[in-house]
Amino acid sequence: MTINWSRQAEAGSIYALVTFLGLGLGAWFWSRRVKETPAAFAVFVGAVIGAYAGAKIVFFLVAGIAMMGEPGGWMRIGAGKTILGALLGGYAGVEIAKRLVGLRDATGDWFAIGVPLAIAAGRLGCLRYGCCPGVVLAEGSPWALVSHDGLPRWPAVPAELAFNLLFVAAILPLVRQKSSEGTWWKGQGFHLYLISYGLFRFAHEFLRDTPKSGWGIGGYQVAALGLVVLGALRGWQRWRVRKASG
Repeated sequence: MTINWSRQAEAGSIYALVTFLGLGLGAWFWSRRVKETPAAFAVFVGAVIGAYAGAKIVFFLVAGIAMMGEPGGWMRIGAGKTILGALLGGYAGVEIAKRLVGLRDATGDWFAIGVPLAIAAGRLGCLRYGCCPGVVLAEGSPWALVSHDGLPRWPAVPAELAFNLLFVAAILPLVRQKSSEGTWWKGQGFHLYLISYGLFRFAHEFLRDTPKSGWGIGGYQVAALGLVVLGALRGWQRWRVRKASG
């Protein structure tokens, strides 16, 4: 196996740039919230730390272990990460930060727009460097796109890019409605995203070229179901608290 180290280094540099741009955009957005809620910046920090840790841990458990001992395996492990883990870890980081600073306000709607936009931006990098490919399709399939390896594949990255942009287009009017105070979806934006994205990724994994077990189910699908359960459970708890309070 020949490893194109210069291409990997170039890809890593682009991903680092996208990451820092995303962090900068997030910091600017949250700096506006800090004026209204000073403790909110701690939530942003918790989200960043939790997301990074979750992205690395879940990637290692799902795919990284199998890379150990392969040529260039440790470099791929070091660079590897997964959005599913970032969402799980980021949510945990937010909740821990909110408890530490005593913030009880719902912050889900703040993330429901920024997170899918950040993921969509990251997928542009995948599109450029050919990572996260779809399964190989039959020659002549109307759904096939020729990948970087020259094979006709399911357009996994464009499909995920489209999903995240469509979610933003659907949720933005709800989040921006000032007359929606007291409605069931107020404060539930990120829970809706976790459920929607989790269901999408579970189904979409069948069309992605990722590690699968003998039953055709992969670790990423287990993580995707974790997002669905987390979003549904926390959304239900938020609804019960709101209903009890009035």
